Amino acid sequence: MAEERKDAPIGGALQNLFGAGDENIRLLEHLMDVHIALRGGEITVEGPSAQAVDRTEAILSSLGALCARGERVDTAMVQYAVQLSEKDELDELQTLFRDVVATTFRGRPIRCKTLGQRDYVRAIKKNTLTFGIGPAGTGKTYLAMAMAVTALKAKEVERIVLTRPAVEAGEKLGFLPGDLNQKVDPYLRPLYDAMFDMLGAETCQRMQERGVIEVAPLAYMRGRTLSDAFIILDEAQNTTQEQMKMFLTRMGFRSKIVVTGDPSQIDLPRGRKSGLIEAVEVLDGVEDIAIQRLTHQDVVRHELVQAIVRAYDARALRAKEEYHYGRNAEEGCIVD
Repeated sequence: MAEERKDAPIGGALQNLFGAGDENIRLLEHLMDVHIALRGGEITVEGPSAQAVDRTEAILSSLGALCARGERVDTAMVQYAVQLSEKDELDELQTLFRDVVATTFRGRPIRCKTLGQRDYVRAIKKNTLTFGIGPAGTGKTYLAMAMAVTALKAKEVERIVLTRPAVEAGEKLGFLPGDLNQKVDPYLRPLYDAMFDMLGAETCQRMQERGVIEVAPLAYMRGRTLSDAFIILDEAQNTTQEQMKMFLTRMGFRSKIVVTGDPSQIDLPRGRKSGLIEAVEVLDGVEDIAIQRLTHQDVVRHELVQAIVRAYDARALRAKEEYHYGRNAEEGCIVD
């Protein structure tokens, strides 16, 4: 027997809750297998069971509270609320958006959007060296940049150093004309994009001219000692073992390092082990070093990105299982 329940109206926040073209509610209906309607100023929930209706009501109430505080609710937030509900962690949604990590140069507050992101930011605050590992769209680089700008404004560091290995993502770019900056810019563009969002293009340019912000390929870190700096190594999965060791030993006094990477997108030549993978293995458990792993649930781009990440992860897992099954069969082992 279908359950039907009515929620109190949410007032001016109702349009925000429902989303453009009711996209938020349509997604919630799909994920929870319920029907949601607005009747006489009240939200009505119908579902196949009392449990489904109760959970949907709780999600609507939680999202409605965020709307009442002026938070913008989108499909990504709806999907994450459902995921939290499945883990009985829906209450965490209210505290998640209270802390502001940084503010963009246009005045927009930057907040963590998932519990994994919140743990990542807390790890950066607490530790001298933090590894942020996870798929695309989890905010690894963007949040690291936000923390770097915050530290710079608070005078905790004197400069920001941004670097990444100049490895082509499966493509041959050929000869690049221009001076050094023009040659490496294509590789460093994601770092520039985040930096411009935080500080604005003109401010960034002035800071670069004064040496407060430095953006350089990883190869130019050799032989240097970086003190009083917030250092971000992006796309670290494309570092070699030698490069990673070289980079980590550049740390000077009063510095903080964040290393970000996605082990599923390694572009090194076949047979070369990623320096990121080795570093995580070697440094796991070392004091003042945090290894924060983000998952598809921390993806804050279009909801389809989560599905894409899950599909690729599932395929990689099947390939790994098939590989071990084949090895065991070749060695004459009994495989159940």
